[in-house]
Amino acid sequence: DAFRQKLIDNEPQQLNAVIEFAKKAYRRPLIDTDVAQIRDLYASLRVQELAHDEALRLTLARVLVSPAFLYRLEKPGAGTKAGPVSDDELANRLSYFLWSSAPDAELLSLAAAGKLHDPDVVAAQARRMLKDAKIRRMATEFGCHWLHIHDFDHLDEKSERHFPTFNALRGAMYEESILVLTDMLQNDRSVVSLVDGDSTFLNEELARHYGIPGIMGREWRRVENVRQYSRGSILSLATTLSKQSGASRTSPILRGNWLSEVVLGEKLPRPPKNVPVLSETVPEGLTERQLIARHTSDRACAKCHLRFDPFGFALEGFDGIGRLRTTDAAGLPIDTKTVLFDGTSVDGLADLKHYLGTTRRQAFVGQFQRKLLGYALGRSVQLSDEPLLAEIQKQLNQNDNHVAIVVEAIVRSPQFREIRGRNRVSDE
Repeated sequence: DAFRQKLIDNEPQQLNAVIEFAKKAYRRPLIDTDVAQIRDLYASLRVQELAHDEALRLTLARVLVSPAFLYRLEKPGAGTKAGPVSDDELANRLSYFLWSSAPDAELLSLAAAGKLHDPDVVAAQARRMLKDAKIRRMATEFGCHWLHIHDFDHLDEKSERHFPTFNALRGAMYEESILVLTDMLQNDRSVVSLVDGDSTFLNEELARHYGIPGIMGREWRRVENVRQYSRGSILSLATTLSKQSGASRTSPILRGNWLSEVVLGEKLPRPPKNVPVLSETVPEGLTERQLIARHTSDRACAKCHLRFDPFGFALEGFDGIGRLRTTDAAGLPIDTKTVLFDGTSVDGLADLKHYLGTTRRQAFVGQFQRKLLGYALGRSVQLSDEPLLAEIQKQLNQNDNHVAIVVEAIVRSPQFREIRGRNRVSDE
């Protein structure tokens, strides 16, 4: 009887625990109405003669289906002008930008104290959060989506007959990409290192796939001086090379188009209607490059393919799952020499990396910051964002293109810290 009575006596404390949970679930301090709704629901369920445990479960379920939990709600100001978001809303913006999750105790504490409205405090918090292990989430949710490799570990488009080792390696390939992106963010490396770097992350399994000696064991480690093995760039990751290939062969068209649009941000016109699809297998006696030359001989097609096919030709030294090769599946020699659209001659990955890291550095860095800004704001970049992007580009040029410069400039910006008025009409 005493035990049963103690359970009854603890019921109010358990309801209080649900209210404390709601505070975390809603990612803000609760207002009186929030608390009253939770208590009233519980009380009404008990009046219906539901047992305490069942009433508590249903009350908790109500918290988990509340719009305050399911959505990041923000209140626009009255009128037409933009105004600052609240400190609680800013804490959420910052945390979901960098960690893809709810704010931690330090952010919530600063928000409760009204200190996040200070741009210096927000920037300091961004620097702290970049160092945290949770920044891996940003690498996955931003970086992998940007590079079109998100959920690569579930990719099942490869021919098992042509690439029997691929399925077993998918997870390791994806992990390398995530670690490369995480390292760039967490250690404030240059954005340019993504295209013209000299390091990657390997374990024995992936090193063997790449033909890199001296890597033993299952643990992952950062490996320097991999340029000599044709690695050290997002262009030479097994993920990007595999994803931008066919099921049984490479595809200079896919790789070139990906490099043009995703990496450099170039706007390419849509292909003409009724363009025949390339054969999944290369006809006997032809190389992949010769097949594409035949496919793009039409003048209407050639004017676009001349812009991006050469990028793909320069990457033909990698097979359909990212291994180095000097001959194709038929034993024909691989030709990686090509002339880019602007007249630059390149031969393979090394030249292409150098070209992107020097001649096209501004274009690549500009694309990176545009994508990151859009991700941070949860919308496409608009004309009104151009002054901010120009200022970020200026700061990057002065600071060796370190990634923290981009992040800090974004979180200090009015775009990140303000919300448009309820009655504003977009002029975009």
